[in-house]
Amino acid sequence: MNTSIIISNTTVNNGTMTGKAPHMTSLEIAELTGKNHFDVLRAIRNMEPAWEKVTECKFAVSEYKDSTGRKLPCYSLTKTECLYIATKFNDEARAKLVLRWEELERKSLTPVGEGGCYGQKLLISDKDIMKESENIQGRELEILNGDLNEYVTTTEIAKSYGLETADLISFLRDMKILQPRGRQRLTSRYADSGLAENRHCRYYSLKGELKESIYLVWTLKGAEFIHKIINN
Repeated sequence: MNTSIIISNTTVNNGTMTGKAPHMTSLEIAELTGKNHFDVLRAIRNMEPAWEKVTECKFAVSEYKDSTGRKLPCYSLTKTECLYIATKFNDEARAKLVLRWEELERKSLTPVGEGGCYGQKLLISDKDIMKESENIQGRELEILNGDLNEYVTTTEIAKSYGLETADLISFLRDMKILQPRGRQRLTSRYADSGLAENRHCRYYSLKGELKESIYLVWTLKGAEFIHKIINN
């Protein structure tokens, strides 16, 4: 791929910005990871709202010319931003991005706070990279899940009655409060009653793939509702 982009008086050749602080465009991310550029753009757009809430900054947007001369959009990301986006990729894709960043850093090391809204942070080891990735994911989950202090899990409610979690779930399903199969979900009758909400969690599979699951938590109203049903 042979592209040339001008961003704030800084030239981007072959998808990589040259100048004060190393950046990587979505174009090069797509090329390095073997992904379609459109899919990379979509992933970045989907992840931008959470990033903006944490950093109060949007990702830098630019454009490039394709082989026909058309001007098309792309993103230009700092290392920290790039690693945040890479949390959605598999291990092999993340490894390629890490190696590319090592190459860029050998050419131009930039101290934290210089260039870019979020600053450029040099991550030396694999441990540093994983820790930073986990911190970013943690902040994103905190935003997605909001304040959890006013919610309780089914397990916590079950323990307060000396029950096993599975027994309480079975009871709530018999009472047509939870759907009969799959993960815990309210039936249509109670879906908009304010009894419970969904929350997100992330984990790694045995193959090292990042997975996301959704679980149900009960509001104080929901906990009181269950209390009344059990006592009656």
